[in-house]
Amino acid sequence: MFGSVLIANRGEIACRIARTAKRLGMRTIAVYSAADADALHVRVCDEACAIGPAEARASYLSIERLIEAARCTRAECIHPGYGFLSENADFAEACARAGTVFVGPPAAAIRAMGLKDRAKALMAAAGVPVVPGYHGERQEPKFLKEKAYEIGYPVLIKPAAGGGGRGLRRVERHAEFDAALEAAIRECAAAFGVSRVLVEKYVAAPRHIEIQIFADRHGSVIHLGERDCSLQRRHQKIVEEAPAPGMTAELRAQMGAAAVEAARAVGYSGAGTVEFVADGTAGLRPDAFWFIEMNTRLQVEHPVTEAVTGLDLVEWQFRVAAGERLPLAQDQVGLHGHAVEARVYAEDVEQGFLPSPGRIVALQWPADSRVDAGVEAGAGITSFYDPMIAKLIAHAPTREAALDRLENAIESTIVAGPRTNLAFLAALCRTPEFRSGRVDTGFIDRKLAALGAVPQEPDCAAAALGVARLLAQSFGGSWMQEVAAPDQFGETDGPWAARDGFQLGGRRSITVPVVVDGDNRDATVSYEADGARVAVNGAAPAEDAQTFAAGEEVYVLRYGRQTRVRIKDFAASAAAEAGDGTIKAPMHGRLLQIFVRVGEHVAAGQRLAIIEAMKMEHTLSAPFAGTVRAIAAAPGDQLVEGGEIVLIERDETR
Repeated sequence: MFGSVLIANRGEIACRIARTAKRLGMRTIAVYSAADADALHVRVCDEACAIGPAEARASYLSIERLIEAARCTRAECIHPGYGFLSENADFAEACARAGTVFVGPPAAAIRAMGLKDRAKALMAAAGVPVVPGYHGERQEPKFLKEKAYEIGYPVLIKPAAGGGGRGLRRVERHAEFDAALEAAIRECAAAFGVSRVLVEKYVAAPRHIEIQIFADRHGSVIHLGERDCSLQRRHQKIVEEAPAPGMTAELRAQMGAAAVEAARAVGYSGAGTVEFVADGTAGLRPDAFWFIEMNTRLQVEHPVTEAVTGLDLVEWQFRVAAGERLPLAQDQVGLHGHAVEARVYAEDVEQGFLPSPGRIVALQWPADSRVDAGVEAGAGITSFYDPMIAKLIAHAPTREAALDRLENAIESTIVAGPRTNLAFLAALCRTPEFRSGRVDTGFIDRKLAALGAVPQEPDCAAAALGVARLLAQSFGGSWMQEVAAPDQFGETDGPWAARDGFQLGGRRSITVPVVVDGDNRDATVSYEADGARVAVNGAAPAEDAQTFAAGEEVYVLRYGRQTRVRIKDFAASAAAEAGDGTIKAPMHGRLLQIFVRVGEHVAAGQRLAIIEAMKMEHTLSAPFAGTVRAIAAAPGDQLVEGGEIVLIERDETR
């Protein structure tokens, strides 16, 4: 076994590899970019080596920097994880030249499977079923269109290289082919530097089934069962499970044998995944699955295979790379129970799943499920890399119990700060179709609205709770009672100073300008005989939510959905109301100080006055340069919301 390993990756996979390597007694070496200097994977390793700036191309994708890091730290092997350079044949060869073992397949196998058209031709020659289509070299648009017509619509235009759904186009009709081909070629060239495409028959109700294979350098190749990765959004996997719903032992053996033959055909060694598409219209069948591609690396979803087999696949990778034989033969591999994995991302589901970078204010993981994470509370989710926060993996004797456990794990996970897909994942777990195993790769895209993945109305009850938390944070319990100023006769204990909520003309209330998820809102605080009431758009504070404070903001988590609240900057509020130069009170309060006088010239942003409202002091500033023309209030005056304080005449010449 190796004595040391350099982990050429980051985040949760780097932490996961380090965990196994440490158990095997290896010295672990992390690498990090400028953006990851304080990252968790850096601290969990024994050593760490800086490899460049935040941009991946100059750090995690730099073969030269990684090889130099391995040389400087005397690493015996390099584990690439997944993503980045994990399927880069040039990197594997560079490791060999530097005398460092690449924990992965031979460079020749990576190249053989790197281009999908050539890989499919190789698989067809090896007797592995492939999707009907054109996988050849000719790329003239007219010729490809003719092939699409022969195949029969609908068809898929797919990139010959790359993955992740980029360059993929589904074409329903012959008249749409030209435009779709042009777009696919353009996207392929931009994403992968290769403009060649292939055209395949679109499989109805497609299910994505992949087989985990392992091969050693002594000729042994086995499979470790399958994973169902059909729950995808735009061809990006979200939830994976093992075994696949509806899989029979006979079909598993047939698909497994095809995957093993695929690995043998390219002289494979190490961990790999052979991916198939299956026609799910009538369940999984022996005559309705076809080869898609082979991933020559460890997969993100490998933990579900580990859960049902009881094996550590990273350990197997190290042992094979060290020249050892596979620990088990095919007939010794058993599958036990059911496992499901959900990927937790920092993304705004309601806004098209856009990445949501930011600092993690609060973090809590479930106690009864496996969590593969690469972050901790206080860490930042950067915009430079994949926004994955963690993977939640649930294992139980039955599929139903595993899904229940996963749902509970999702609902008990707390991530405050960046927006996440937790509410979306929970909704997905509750869908009857997923519960019964009746899903295909298009299921999520068809159900976005039902899953909450469309713009939603603000959660006003959560916002009201956030306002209440902010007020309590500033004043403690005293905000619940409005504090009256001395009456006009200077009395502090007369009837006008009573705090019982009574007033002529109805209950006493004030408006608090707040910002909810970046939008301006008004919260109402009403004072009644038994205390104060907060509302936003008439909604009272939610009772089934959690709040987490971060400076002047509060994050409210309710059913996995996050609402971010802060009291509005009153100076900015005053400025917004001062287009005509009139500085107004942003809310009911008392004028504490005036810092200017009539005739004085003021600069933009200069302090004008301080108003006290709900025991908080707020500075009002000049919205632009000008001259003070009038002062309508004096220190000590009680102000009503919108009451005039200062009038400034804009100075156009200065």
